[in-house]
Amino acid sequence: MTNKNKNKAVAASVSASEEGGGWSAVFGCTYEGIALFRIVVGILLTSELILRFRFLHVFYTDEGTMPLRLLVPKIDTVYRLVCYHCHFETLFAQQLLLSLQVVVAICFTIGYYTKLTSILSFYMYTSLILRCTWLYFILDRYFYYLLFYAMFLPLSQKWSVDQYLDDTKKKYQRNENNNDATNTTTTSSVSVLFVNPATVALKLLVLWIYLDAGVNKYLDPQEGWTYHADPLPALDTYARHTIGAQYLYTLLGPQGLRFLTPLVVYTEIGCVPLASIGAYFQHTKLVNLTIILIVGMHLGISICIRNSNLLSYIAMSVWILFVPIDTFRRKQQQKNDNDGSSGDRDITTSAHDSTTRSSSSSRSNRNRIGSMLTYLLVGGMVGGNIWFETIGTDCSTESSRLIWSTLLQNRWNVFIGAEEYVTWEIAPGRLQDGSVVDVWGRTDVVNWNMPGSGAPCTSTARPGRWRSFPYLADLEGDDAEALWGYLCREWDRENRTGNPGRQLLRYNFFMLQADVLPNMGFSSTRKRLVHSYECVKEKEKEQETIDHENENDGKRSAAEQESRSGGATITTKQEL
Repeated sequence: MTNKNKNKAVAASVSASEEGGGWSAVFGCTYEGIALFRIVVGILLTSELILRFRFLHVFYTDEGTMPLRLLVPKIDTVYRLVCYHCHFETLFAQQLLLSLQVVVAICFTIGYYTKLTSILSFYMYTSLILRCTWLYFILDRYFYYLLFYAMFLPLSQKWSVDQYLDDTKKKYQRNENNNDATNTTTTSSVSVLFVNPATVALKLLVLWIYLDAGVNKYLDPQEGWTYHADPLPALDTYARHTIGAQYLYTLLGPQGLRFLTPLVVYTEIGCVPLASIGAYFQHTKLVNLTIILIVGMHLGISICIRNSNLLSYIAMSVWILFVPIDTFRRKQQQKNDNDGSSGDRDITTSAHDSTTRSSSSSRSNRNRIGSMLTYLLVGGMVGGNIWFETIGTDCSTESSRLIWSTLLQNRWNVFIGAEEYVTWEIAPGRLQDGSVVDVWGRTDVVNWNMPGSGAPCTSTARPGRWRSFPYLADLEGDDAEALWGYLCREWDRENRTGNPGRQLLRYNFFMLQADVLPNMGFSSTRKRLVHSYECVKEKEKEQETIDHENENDGKRSAAEQESRSGGATITTKQEL
């Protein structure tokens, strides 16, 4: 066969394997899309981990709200094996572990040792969320599932350090083999689709996420997400938390928000089916329109709701995998036209064909093993999700409940009803010198008024993961002591140094509420006492412990002194 005929045969096989549409387009992803997905998720993961440094002391150390002395009795060997963070109690150790995790996330982002860093990123994040399950928010659920399925994707095939190093190595080998080359053929370098159980499960997960959120909004008993919602539609109650939300309210007005409210529900329910239909029939414009619509919705959430930026961005990142193959084909063709090339790449056959075939056989065996593991692990995760949400029974131990309710939780029904009121917290506390301060706000002035410009939310005074704190009021015993006592220790650590009068004696933790009214209005503020805590009680216990230890030290010193005296007497008698 001539070189020309070989080129045609190769080109024909490539074209046949790259036809768009069908189920492959519905459940498959482009290599460029997978690479961009890796980069975006990696950047967001790195950002989230860096932000988590703020919460290490309060939630991850023995000086914080969940010391190991309280956690370890509740967990078993399997839990401790998965959660390596459960073996370290100091702030320095946790900072070191998190710093290492940030380095791994950066390597994952740039595609360096991509397969290893994808596995490590998933394991490290799982361990991190198990150390303090109070902090397992919907943002963490996104990272958990996306990192899990990312382990089974070809993340390094495009735009990665691994690819660059591999191409450099192949180019060097090709130059060496050119001396013995007998034939050269070309194949097109246009984008192709990748389909495996992970891509199927990942796209089904996205379908479930939006159906769970959208259908529950649609079935809201209060009908807060309908056009005829009474007294206010849901968007009118949520679009009050930021400056951007206030501009949106001014631009659209109450009637505009009322009109947009049901569109959110229809968008969530229909976005994935529409994108899938467009992919199946190769309707690129429909797919792109759907992606633009859902990305616009999440951008609106990030602008209008406080502390929702990372959640909105990670929700948008998964839609990169839905970008049609034609989009990347056009970009590749434009690049080839600009370079003045045909977009073909050389495939050289040489005297080393036997070695190449042997290497291909070895890769084939590895691929079979990898496929088996993919089917097993992905199937196990999907089966575990279904089991937990349907027929799963109560776990036999608290350790099992903690680990399975965290690792298999797969519900996404957030923002279900209209927000009837806004909430914020204050904690007036009495100091040793008689003054009253706001322990929660860390200020010397207690302000009962609605904080900030516009509407507040539960995280006004303490942002981010501090949101979990007020909702742990039901804790009892030692768990409650560790939780509420932390505010005492924190205040004294930050304020008492060199000034004993700034010691915190007691505080009351209040949750304040104001009803949401039309035209950006709010009702008068009402308060609810969540918890009262006596800091002196804790300090007295600490002093008793210190006194007890000092007393024991004194007794040991006296015994040692007596022993030394007795020894000296015996020595004297022996000398006599």
